[in-house]
Amino acid sequence: MVNKFWKEVRPALSEPVLNCIKKQGFNKMTPIQAAVIPLILSSKDVVAEAVTGSGKTLAFVVPMLEMLLKKQKEEPLRKDFVYCVIITPTRELANQIFKVIKQFLEEPELSCITISLLVGGRSVESDVESLSKGSHIAVCTPGRLMDLLAERKQLNLPGRLKELEILVLDEADRLLDLGFTATLTTILQYLPRQRRTGLFSATQTKELQDLIRAGLRNPVVISVKEKSTISTPILLENYYVIVEAQDKFIFLLNFIRNRIMVKGLFFLPTCACVDYWADILPVFLPDKKVYAIHGKMKQKRSKILENFREAENTILLCTDLMARGLDIPCVDWVVQWEPPLSPAGLVHRAGRAARGGAAGCSLLPLLTTEDAYVPFIKANQLVQLKDWTQSTDQIKVTQKLRDKVLSIMHEQQLKDRSVFDKGQRAFVSHMRAYTKHECNLLLQFKDLPLGHIATSYGLIKLPLMPEIKQEHKEQFVGPKIDIDFNSICYKDKQKEASRLKKLEEYKKTGVWPSNKKKKMAQTQPWEKAKMNKEERKQRKKKRKELKQQNPEGKRSKKRRAVTQAELDELAADVALIKRLKKRKITQEQFDDAFDVDK
Repeated sequence: MVNKFWKEVRPALSEPVLNCIKKQGFNKMTPIQAAVIPLILSSKDVVAEAVTGSGKTLAFVVPMLEMLLKKQKEEPLRKDFVYCVIITPTRELANQIFKVIKQFLEEPELSCITISLLVGGRSVESDVESLSKGSHIAVCTPGRLMDLLAERKQLNLPGRLKELEILVLDEADRLLDLGFTATLTTILQYLPRQRRTGLFSATQTKELQDLIRAGLRNPVVISVKEKSTISTPILLENYYVIVEAQDKFIFLLNFIRNRIMVKGLFFLPTCACVDYWADILPVFLPDKKVYAIHGKMKQKRSKILENFREAENTILLCTDLMARGLDIPCVDWVVQWEPPLSPAGLVHRAGRAARGGAAGCSLLPLLTTEDAYVPFIKANQLVQLKDWTQSTDQIKVTQKLRDKVLSIMHEQQLKDRSVFDKGQRAFVSHMRAYTKHECNLLLQFKDLPLGHIATSYGLIKLPLMPEIKQEHKEQFVGPKIDIDFNSICYKDKQKEASRLKKLEEYKKTGVWPSNKKKKMAQTQPWEKAKMNKEERKQRKKKRKELKQQNPEGKRSKKRRAVTQAELDELAADVALIKRLKKRKITQEQFDDAFDVDK
């Protein structure tokens, strides 16, 4: 089948592009590439849906280079024009695509084509300078492109885009999930209508359909799946396991220990969770290199990702920042702490393994209250999860192991208050994130044993949360010794000095010196806060509707016209007041004129 695809597409490509493809080792063409490349070359708008890891990047890179090479032969490419724009949801994905294209441009036949990477995390001036020198292809994130279009007038990027040939939105559904709808709509207004557009994603959503209608002209929709019964790569094995809430970390720890992982991805619910487990996990895995990455890391992300790519016997703790589009070779295991916020997220997370025809596995631990998720995800996303307990590799959690692991986790927090703080933040942020699950009919926050989950986190005390009830306090297993929490110190001397100063003030006043607004902001359960927010939203909507019906509001009420007689009477009264001030009349005369009762 692959050879057949290659033979079908080959006649449409020029010799320089074919040579580059062979030199780069891309001599096997996937179904999505075979379907999309001829369509783009024939000036069609394309909407392509294919499972993650199926080669979507080359499906738009190859025709893009072919188109530029053809244009160069007809008329030299202008230095000050941008002919191709690729928009991605994250800078990591943009950087990956940039490197793929850069490999092609190293070939002499394509050296006439220039490229720029326009992403956040670095100065805008460097991007302005790059575009000013000349860039035929721009790989960018939507926020940075919007900034360059709207704010940098001296660059005149809209003018540079007037000859735009092709626009590509990679991971288009993720762009919309991240709230870039308004930004993309504005960007499209700057771009010429006579262009080719390609939307590439692993899943189709209603929002994506709206964008297709707004930005494409009679697009050809391509949907390529390896089997009609699955939506993940064919060589990817997806497992689930039911675990007790208090044993989740211990189970996952032993699971990772017992696997020979070249590279593993460990997906966690929030940035705070990544920060906390990045301190805890290396203590238990001294023979593995543990990296951590999330969206709040601005400058470090590229370096961390590069180190992870080059390392072996390593694991990367991450959020859903890493769930889309990134192609990291040799990822053989994807481990998740819990189901992602959206069902489609499971497909993308698991798809980081088994890329490019390689084998891989994923594991999703579920609590006893979450077992209905297995049939749901099969029906909703066509993902068949196998029961790990049916395998020959059994992982047992004993009381002795529980005590040992908890003891080490407690010790880490007692040694450094920073770890203690991170644990508290991680737990609270995780619980808040759980309330936002799209399939909250199955994953209900009220069913969670919060005390057991806090035990799994190895916390030394329960956070102050309105959701924590007496039953949760009874579930919680903390240290077996009494702890003076004020005596836990920061390893960082500067932070510790600041804490001691605040502690001294607290002992004097009984009030901890901090931002009271920040402290008092969360005084009610999230469920109630969510209801209140919804009520405020409805009230605002109602006011907006009333305003539309009556645009001028209260001011639209007609005022009664003032008669001339009333104006004359007012003028007479003013004249009397002036005469009184000038003592031309007495107070008695003034009172008589105004009928003042004495």
